[in-house]
Amino acid sequence: MSDATPVITTQPAVAKASGTFRLGGDLTVTRLGYGTMQLTGPGVWGDPADPDEAVRVLRRTAELGIDFIDTADAYGPFTADLLLRKALHPYADDLVIATKAGFARTGPAQWVPIGRPEYLRQQVELSLRNLGVERLDLLQLHRIDPKVPLAEQLGELAALQSEGKIRHIGLSEVSVAQIEEASAVATIVSVQNRFNLADRASEDVLDHCEAHGIAFIPWFPLATGALAGPDSPLTRIAAEQGATPSQLALAWLLRRSPVMLPIPGTSSVSHLDENTAAAGIELTDAQFHALEAAAG
Repeated sequence: MSDATPVITTQPAVAKASGTFRLGGDLTVTRLGYGTMQLTGPGVWGDPADPDEAVRVLRRTAELGIDFIDTADAYGPFTADLLLRKALHPYADDLVIATKAGFARTGPAQWVPIGRPEYLRQQVELSLRNLGVERLDLLQLHRIDPKVPLAEQLGELAALQSEGKIRHIGLSEVSVAQIEEASAVATIVSVQNRFNLADRASEDVLDHCEAHGIAFIPWFPLATGALAGPDSPLTRIAAEQGATPSQLALAWLLRRSPVMLPIPGTSSVSHLDENTAAAGIELTDAQFHALEAAAG
């Protein structure tokens, strides 16, 4: 691993250096956001070890200029949503909260896709209540349930949208074919797939999103794997930038595509500051291509 000291800045609203994206054509968000999954206990279950620090983390996001927060009913379940409400409600006018529904939680580290229309409706109603909002800015189908026709799952979300309970609809962990199938039922404004410097299996999905103006929200964005080994291009460039490999992984994502909205999560304020400082890192053309080649 690199011995570089993390780039840390006290500059207010440093996240704004990442630029903006118009989600759904009408919600302008800062591209570097925050994901709440780590604000829970082990196995994404129950309360965090330090709930007060979780609240501090969420309040710090606003100070850093982060106005796009991703959460889900399954985180806890509802633990992250309740912490979000405690920390930031009443919400700032420019804060966009993205949430997800479609997983039942039967215990720690257990995730069961459920896409029955009545279940999705129940979870949307619970998210509205727990977040303390009248409409969800973005509701993403957390997983497509293979036991339920996709048209039924998206059809229920579209019905909730027409009722004014959902503003925009997104998907998670999908293929290009599934995006196209879903788009026949509802307007899809975001896709959330696993994607990082070391894992680019969803490259075709990212390219599709870019071509159609769909936000691409990479989860697990900080992963670097073996790319951060001694004398690797990532470690070398981190030293050149005076940054950490994880910060470079975020900087690379931000440069990779204008539709990319990374949402690194953490349960500590210091790590949040470190992650957000990546918004101000500018990779040279040579550095960007070296990182891409190393991961190819």
